[in-house]
Amino acid sequence: MNVRVLDVVGELKQLRRGRGIAAPQLGQRVGPALRAVCEISEGEDAAAIRRKVSERLQGLVAPLPDDLRTAVLAAFGLHDQARNQFYRERVRWVAVELDRDDRTIRRRIDQGIEQVAELAVAAERSAEPAHPSRRWHTEYLRVTLALDQPVPEAFEFRRVVADADDIAELDLALTLTTPDARRSVAETDLQVDVFHGGSLSERVMESSDRVGLALRLPSPLRRGERHEIALRFRAALRYPHYVCVPRHPVEHFELHVRFARPSPADIVLLDKVFQDDARNPAARGPALSPDESGEVHVDFRQLAPGFAYGVRWRAT
Repeated sequence: MNVRVLDVVGELKQLRRGRGIAAPQLGQRVGPALRAVCEISEGEDAAAIRRKVSERLQGLVAPLPDDLRTAVLAAFGLHDQARNQFYRERVRWVAVELDRDDRTIRRRIDQGIEQVAELAVAAERSAEPAHPSRRWHTEYLRVTLALDQPVPEAFEFRRVVADADDIAELDLALTLTTPDARRSVAETDLQVDVFHGGSLSERVMESSDRVGLALRLPSPLRRGERHEIALRFRAALRYPHYVCVPRHPVEHFELHVRFARPSPADIVLLDKVFQDDARNPAARGPALSPDESGEVHVDFRQLAPGFAYGVRWRAT
């Protein structure tokens, strides 16, 4: 389905009315656009719809500024301190909380809803699969990328948190890029070693340049449990960029890149850009300068699924 931002905005404004997410006949108030971005299947009951919409909205509001995030969560009755019966009461609570009048709060709710809709549609249209129903998320991801080795390699340390019971497998993926656009990436271009935290149960080419990985955990996780994994990736390609495009929410992503000498002439920060823009030299970001060791270090918080975060460089 080709989802439009305008359609998502309209359906969200209908959903916030009355009891919001706690509306008795929620299935009748969730239209086709929301069903698409929340991956709601035909025939799902009200409880499943309520869970999927709640989880999707909570994930989408995460990158918003604090005031908009508070306003939007309260508008739908998702804020722990604003589960009032009716919309006008929830607006009043936000007004008191933020020390603003009701009219200002209504405007901020509208602004937040528009940004949520844009994020939802961007994830839907992303080259990565649409954000799934939330079953786990990454609390912390640290990647160290070494480009000064005979074969470039990346060490990935990830701490995940289960958002549901019986999480036995993690779906991961890595997109590789080659300087020769005429050549598709082969599965053999990527070597993966698991240092700890599970075992690879499947790897498959999801597209011409994306390798899907399934990591089987030592034992299933229960809701709220944390688990750490460590992986090493090696690929005989000289990447022009390295980005994280999360499928599941990521709270904190830290990236270290060590460049070969001489350092690239042009290194830029990519912060919440469309995945296609990560590959486009015309899409600019803040310039980065390597230190005396030829390294750059960047840090990101509250990554939105479907967007790209990392660095891009151009060789001298």
